[in-house]
Amino acid sequence: MPTITIVAGGNSIHSRLTGILNYAEEFLKSNSIDVEIIQVHQLPSEALIKADFKNEKIQEVNQLIEKSDGVIFLTPVYKAAYSGILKTYIDLLPQKALKDKAVLPLALGGTYGHLLVIDYVLKPVLINLGTTNINGGVYIQDTQVTKQDDNTYTLADETILRLNESLSQFVKSIVR
Repeated sequence: MPTITIVAGGNSIHSRLTGILNYAEEFLKSNSIDVEIIQVHQLPSEALIKADFKNEKIQEVNQLIEKSDGVIFLTPVYKAAYSGILKTYIDLLPQKALKDKAVLPLALGGTYGHLLVIDYVLKPVLINLGTTNINGGVYIQDTQVTKQDDNTYTLADETILRLNESLSQFVKSIVR
């Protein structure tokens, strides 16, 4: 069974980003894909800030990436870029960590003015890490994800359609 690792670059497990993460995870599992999740903000902050490649936890999550058939990078958008939290982890990935892996970038932002963050900011970094199989990605405006009182999330119908299409293509790119 294929394995996908989702790397979440948000600063909380109680944000709208989690709504997208949960949706992607359930979609993948319903397609017989094993899912691993890395919540970057839960990794040792000192190891992230000091770029401690030898940190045991960093090595452990890097192994998840290495063993995965594909990786989803999920990030909020701040100042027209992916999150600094995600950046601290990406800097700790080995140079060709994404070689022979399918990659899908997903971004959540406050305005459509940042729509191109995936293509012009995130994709070049992911390509530099060795991926040659990078999927189109989905930019989601934060108003399309609603947090419920019970800490669940509702996604707008349009968002579900776009995620379904993108995730379906992603699954096809890893299932051989």
